[in-house]
Amino acid sequence: MKKNWVALQTILSKEINRFLRIWTQTLLPPAITMTLYFIIFGKLIGSQIRDVHGFSYMQYIVPGLVMMSIMTNAYANTSSSFFGAKFNKSVEEMLVSSMPNYIILLGYMLGGALRGILVGMIVIFISLLFTHMHIHNLSIVISMGILSAMLFSLGGFMNGIFARKFDDVSFIPTFVLTPLTYLGGVFYSIKSLPPFWQKLSIINPILNIVDTFRYGMLGISDMNALFGFFLICVLFIVLFIACLLLLEKGTGLRT
Repeated sequence: MKKNWVALQTILSKEINRFLRIWTQTLLPPAITMTLYFIIFGKLIGSQIRDVHGFSYMQYIVPGLVMMSIMTNAYANTSSSFFGAKFNKSVEEMLVSSMPNYIILLGYMLGGALRGILVGMIVIFISLLFTHMHIHNLSIVISMGILSAMLFSLGGFMNGIFARKFDDVSFIPTFVLTPLTYLGGVFYSIKSLPPFWQKLSIINPILNIVDTFRYGMLGISDMNALFGFFLICVLFIVLFIACLLLLEKGTGLRT
């Protein structure tokens, strides 16, 4: 047990040192990007948009932007880090060691989740420069933030497993994750959409995640917040088991 704990600490410490060492590439760009979102969408465009569910447009988009930063950064950290370990052949040293595969998975998952949460906290502090915020339910905010970070960190881990070249690492975030995020209710309420598009939006899991997180912050929801919490728990369990099975089989790792 002690040996496994030391192994987990080692991987986690390596992951944290990695993204802190290059903070100008991992922490600064998201902060600048979200600041531009707040200025352009919140101040310039938002000033011409009426209140949404009793909140200013700036206040309404804050939870979505926080969640978007958590998801994208957690995903990007794990996918690039694990693929880098594959590319440098260092992952083979972990696989042949006595370290259990679940320790490897936990180390990378927690490392990516910590980066996502850290960036999310930075975005929250930046939002306070533009508007005042209140927390409706702190437990929902914290639990959804942590679960989302871990879920998308697992998604990045799976991307890293299947990626064969560096271009593959950016394919899913560019062509899948980003469109689903922008169509996930970050900048609008789905109640403002025509009935057909409302029904189509419901199948987007990111919508449920963002909506539940917004409920925790503002106390408003377009959907069932309890279902969003249940959905993220189910997706987390499924992805964790899938990643662990892929590690056990050596998919994309052994040649």
